[in-house]
Amino acid sequence: MSRLISSVFFLRRDPRLLKLPPYLSLLCIIAGIAWLFLLPLNDYSRRTYISENALLPGQVHTYFGGSDQNVFRAYKHEVHALIGKNNSEINDHLENHFKSIGLKVGRQNFTYASSGQTYTGENIYAILQAPRGDATEAIVLVAAWENDKGELNRHGVPLALTLARYFKRWSLWSKDIIIVIPPDSKTGIQAWVDAYHDAHDASRVSSLPVKSGALQGAIAIDYTQEHRFRSIHVVYDGINGQLPNLDLINSIVSISGGQMGIPCAIQEMRKHTDKYEDRLRTMLRGMLNQGLGYASGPHSSFIPYHVDAVTLQPFGEGWQDEMAMGRVVEGSFRSLNNLLEHLHQSFFFYLLMNKDRFVSIGTYLPSAMVLAANFTIMAIFFWVKSGSPAPQDGPDSKSSPTTTPAERHLFLPLVLVAMCQFLGAIPLFVFNHLTATMLSPAFVVVAALNCALPFLISHILASYKPSVQPFQLIKCFSLLLLGMFLSALATLNFSLSFLVGLLAAPLTFMQPCSNPVMGHTLFGVLQLISPTTVLYSASAYFHIDIGSVLKEAAFGWNIWGMYTPMVLWCVWWPAWLLSSVLVLGRPVQ
Repeated sequence: MSRLISSVFFLRRDPRLLKLPPYLSLLCIIAGIAWLFLLPLNDYSRRTYISENALLPGQVHTYFGGSDQNVFRAYKHEVHALIGKNNSEINDHLENHFKSIGLKVGRQNFTYASSGQTYTGENIYAILQAPRGDATEAIVLVAAWENDKGELNRHGVPLALTLARYFKRWSLWSKDIIIVIPPDSKTGIQAWVDAYHDAHDASRVSSLPVKSGALQGAIAIDYTQEHRFRSIHVVYDGINGQLPNLDLINSIVSISGGQMGIPCAIQEMRKHTDKYEDRLRTMLRGMLNQGLGYASGPHSSFIPYHVDAVTLQPFGEGWQDEMAMGRVVEGSFRSLNNLLEHLHQSFFFYLLMNKDRFVSIGTYLPSAMVLAANFTIMAIFFWVKSGSPAPQDGPDSKSSPTTTPAERHLFLPLVLVAMCQFLGAIPLFVFNHLTATMLSPAFVVVAALNCALPFLISHILASYKPSVQPFQLIKCFSLLLLGMFLSALATLNFSLSFLVGLLAAPLTFMQPCSNPVMGHTLFGVLQLISPTTVLYSASAYFHIDIGSVLKEAAFGWNIWGMYTPMVLWCVWWPAWLLSSVLVLGRPVQ
């Protein structure tokens, strides 16, 4: 045993060990990327299944149709007559319809402000009290007057009114049903959900006059097309990458595809062959949406409150009509009505490869963790190097190779790292509080500072005549923070952690260069992967104005509580800035 311990201590002092971490770090990056591309294979993904047996999807006969189609046409005619009227007049008309059915009606005013613009409106909702319930649980049906693209929900609103009238006739409901019609899909439903859970700002959002019980699930209808449809697009991405319980998606897919014969699609993959390429494309689209963290539909506002929700969007040209869509909603509500407790048995963290194939968190999380581990490994590497013993000077130094540990001077590296972390709060504050017209010019200014700031900090740092050790410690603290943040983030939003880790991976290998030409070349490479360059390139690729991107990001931060901008400016950008300072640094030998 003593021999083993002595061998370990001897190995710890072996200088060859210091050559391993860079290769180990590179191996972590390659392994993390390779792991992700293995996920669509059959050996790593599996078919979906219903965990909650009480749901019994597709086991009941749906009766929506027949004479209800005449009711739908009448409501559609009246809804189209309201086009062009203001929000209050529309709600007056809808309130009369709800009251004629015999439902309790509530109205709610809200006002939000973001990027110098004011978003104001009034929600209207109605509560159908369950004949067999005690008002302790409820299911929500949402049909926004306009979707997130500003299109009129031509068939969604009439269908919601028709379903409300249809549901009222049945005595089988054990949970209350709430029909919510907000003026839009972005602000109105957020105000309603916040107020329902008493988490609203009373100065901007009014309280709800009437409520029901705990929300067990929600389905939003986004039905804008006039003609008949072929398939249903299930939108499930929530704010900050949160997802509904997988059982809800599986139930809707089972009801729509299995019982009704209506194909389902996810992530806008309208033609899915279930081959590797389509699975990978679906997964990457899901990761991009999850990483951005924005609300993809009215359902997104429910998920942060642990209310499982999805949005249903008919698409394509086929022979399915509004009654078929209504039967899908009816079957889904009948399944949710069977629940004895909140959905909890299935997965909340998953990546979907297809509507019926997924990867659970235990399988995909290692790819982000391994990617984040590369930063931690290199942070430890630079910490060890900064304290490496320095050779003793003296007449007997050659004959007696004694060494003394180097003392670490932490003040300067800690101050610089803390300062750069603080600087990240400035663009975060500026972009979230400027008016919409000023966002594009402000982005140009920040991009220019991106080029100048590393030179300025490097020049100031050079005045202290730092040795190699401060640069090693700066690199150590920077990578340690980045690895820590990304590891923690991976458990909350895997996709955002992976994307930031992948884009920041080159920062791991940036070091001060004695050759000024090489240093400036590396700085140019870093500019190509800077947050501002990536942000501008992505907006140009998707043909979106950079001002619009920043406006949406500010909207998400101010109204939805989206934390993607904070990760961008307070996690990724400081690490990039410190790496840029390092490659321009000139340590004194």
